[in-house]
Amino acid sequence: MFSCSWKSASVIALGAMLLAYFYNPSMWSRHDDEDQAKRLDQILTGLLRAEKGLEPPKAKVALGFGGCEDLVVNAKDLLEKVNLAAPDIPKHHNSVDTMDELAELLAYFFRHGAAAEYELLRYVSNDTLFDLLTKASTSLPETKSFLGGNAPVMARRMANEGAEVILASRFTKELKETLPEAVKVLGSDLEENDIHILLEYSTGTRWGKYTAPRANRLIVHSDNSNPYLDTLELLETEIKTFKPQALVVGGLQMMDNFPYKEGYRKHRLEKLRNLLTATPSKTSIHFELASFTDEKLLQEIIENVVYYSDSLGMNEQELPNLVSMLTYGNISLAADAYPRIAPVLDQMRLVYNLLRKTDTAGGKRQITRLHVHTLAYQAIMTTKGSAWKNTMHAAAKASLTAHRHVCGSKYIDQRKTRLIMDESFTTSKAQASKRILVQENRPVSCWEEDDFEICLAPGLVCTEVVQTAGGGDNISSAGLLVQVQ
Repeated sequence: MFSCSWKSASVIALGAMLLAYFYNPSMWSRHDDEDQAKRLDQILTGLLRAEKGLEPPKAKVALGFGGCEDLVVNAKDLLEKVNLAAPDIPKHHNSVDTMDELAELLAYFFRHGAAAEYELLRYVSNDTLFDLLTKASTSLPETKSFLGGNAPVMARRMANEGAEVILASRFTKELKETLPEAVKVLGSDLEENDIHILLEYSTGTRWGKYTAPRANRLIVHSDNSNPYLDTLELLETEIKTFKPQALVVGGLQMMDNFPYKEGYRKHRLEKLRNLLTATPSKTSIHFELASFTDEKLLQEIIENVVYYSDSLGMNEQELPNLVSMLTYGNISLAADAYPRIAPVLDQMRLVYNLLRKTDTAGGKRQITRLHVHTLAYQAIMTTKGSAWKNTMHAAAKASLTAHRHVCGSKYIDQRKTRLIMDESFTTSKAQASKRILVQENRPVSCWEEDDFEICLAPGLVCTEVVQTAGGGDNISSAGLLVQVQ
């Protein structure tokens, strides 16, 4: 009896210990953390291995347009500085003329958590208001100043990665000197830089009754130089002798809601189209998208730029915006900040198939490359047999560049890194679609469909943010350069 009772007690005690082990939240948390750390280590090692397996590119690249000085400011600090309270009702505005409109616009996107990187750029038509915001921004001790603009940021990244670059942009001599020596700037010096104010806020930031669901920024400007593409003719002349492997076009969002004289915007876009049609077919043309609110402008850009490009780069909000414009003729103002992989891939297929139907008469080009960069992953689609090579390496490079830029370090510290992409994903929302398990030792998943290949790499999310401005430009240009032949 005693021995039996002792045995029963031992079983109960053992059961109690097992229950304590398996149902102890801290124990589960510790094991989850260990598993996540191991998975992160394997994925990082795999991405680094893919990056090292490629020779540094020696490509020649031409870029335009846009150049400015970015003032990066904490949005809440600036709002308090200018005594701007949260509005009762958020409202979208295509441009800003008053403090009330600025507050309503910020609240609109603050609530939605729209995607970052120039998605929220708006023109301030009131010079007095913009001067007030500029002075308030520069008076804040935490405000930082950077070289800005799609083309200059991409040019710097490509030069640092080994490319020879010509850049069609204008800024002051002091700002120009911050570029690498491998970048030849075509535009004449400005006496004063065009200022863009980046009002940044982090996840969970509270402003009145609003709470930000993700980190983001609203960019405001009163730029009266870049909307005119005033370095276009310089690029047109220089490109004939430079003979680049790739021509990169960006910065066209500066045209959004700018008060041009009647017909002048269309004239400049047609001039750009002439440059693209005169570009030899052996020079690949990449267009870096942005967010637009003017539907007529975006339609003009599709007709004069997109149809003449081989490659498009975009983020998780610009993709559905382009889809909406191509299919319905209108613009989507807000998009999922954390889109699932399957719907993004479906949207990429839709854009690809629509643009592959483009008639190539008159210098138009059929798309052969799409790159969508999100916080959680990098997705690159390329046509089989096209000029674009190294798609797997490009996806890995884009993922590593995203982390390095945001964390402000070439070294990737796993303690400052996390993964938010699932361990597996479906390739489409369609029934019976393929499910792919992410292999930690070979983290970039690649597969073929129809006449194209898709490669998808997990994103390494930086948890200690140093800089966010220019993130999309750095990511897109690093991935693009790996594929330029």
